[in-house]
Amino acid sequence: MKTTERRYDIDWLRVIAIGLLIIYHIGFVFLPWGVFIGFIQNGESVDGIWTPMSMLNIWRIPLLFFVSGMGVRFAIRRRNWKQLILERTRRILVPFVFGVFCIVPLHLFVWQLFYKQDINYSIQVSHLWFLAYIFIYVLVLSPLFFGLKKNEGGKFTRVLKKLLGSPLGLLSMIAVFVLEAILVNPETFETYSMTLHGFFLGLLSFLFGFIVVHAGDAFWLTVQKWRWLLLLLAAALFSFRYIEYDLLAPNYLKAIESNLWIFTVFGFGYKYLNYPGKALQYLSQAAYPVYILHMLVLYVGSYLLVPLEIPALLKLFLVMAFTFIGAFAIYELVIRRVRFLRPLFGLK
Repeated sequence: MKTTERRYDIDWLRVIAIGLLIIYHIGFVFLPWGVFIGFIQNGESVDGIWTPMSMLNIWRIPLLFFVSGMGVRFAIRRRNWKQLILERTRRILVPFVFGVFCIVPLHLFVWQLFYKQDINYSIQVSHLWFLAYIFIYVLVLSPLFFGLKKNEGGKFTRVLKKLLGSPLGLLSMIAVFVLEAILVNPETFETYSMTLHGFFLGLLSFLFGFIVVHAGDAFWLTVQKWRWLLLLLAAALFSFRYIEYDLLAPNYLKAIESNLWIFTVFGFGYKYLNYPGKALQYLSQAAYPVYILHMLVLYVGSYLLVPLEIPALLKLFLVMAFTFIGAFAIYELVIRRVRFLRPLFGLK
């Protein structure tokens, strides 16, 4: 695999990861502590959803950072560092600033309205913290990235290819994440937003995402070859965490499990998802605006549907349908078609 090739599996994984993130956020509406982390909370919880959410939670965000780092490696094949910073400013920083000042206050307004609080204009980063982190990573790591690109055939790259061509490379990567979990020692591994742990975990994921693409085929052939074993190990470690620790395992175990899930996803994705299509083309463009919008639509859906006297499980599916349909409808009917709005949501 050359870094000039289009990797459709990475595009698919980005779309899937954002979809899982949205579903994860919807789940908080139906958990007994949703209101304490800023979600409109349904009066009746949906039993059992926290278990799959807990499995997903330890790798969903690192996966997105991995994929974002991979995207930068493909982006710099035709760009110098000035062009990269300008492009990332347009596609990440501008939507971040716009979202913080114009989108997030709207869903906070809906929350205040639902809980009959004083209505005020509130500026928070909310779910857009992810964009801020990515932009910082691009600025900080660009000298390293362009240095690696300049010496693409150098000794370091050759060593990388050899290392990542075996399971030892995967173990080495896991060891770095375990070290981060031990040294930073976060109170909760899954707390990524605006935390030191979240910043360093994202930085490592972003960096390794760049590196595994830079190294060529080596990593991808390894995770494809060992994908079933990786899946078995990830599932076994999650089962152990569930049975032995009631999901509250030590951070170093969560770091290991997180990477096993991520490598599994990459292995199966490389094997089965590396194909183009109209659906992918559409979803790839829609994913970013839908991500920016989804919290607003989720809060509006919760505002309208949570008060209904219907079973909680039915309500969960209705809120999910409202969120996805509403966000895609705004994208399709407004953002995609109104020229001046497109750059505010990261579109060309």
